[in-house]
Amino acid sequence: MLLSDVAAELNVSDSQVYHMVRSGELPAIKIGGRGQWRVERAKLEEYIEQKYAETADWVTKNPLTSPEAE
Repeated sequence: MLLSDVAAELNVSDSQVYHMVRSGELPAIKIGGRGQWRVERAKLEEYIEQKYAETADWVTKNPLTSPEAE
């Protein structure tokens, strides 16, 4: 997938996706003479699943109300 396709899929900017790729957060490959980036759909799906797991963990550790309030 093009980085612009990934950005559209995640509803974020192209520059955010570029930063995610360059930082190593999102696996991608650089191809062609001009070094265009591509992200495999399977890698994007893995990334999304990882973010769901991280978010679920964060929600568990940061409840909306404190236990003392109950």
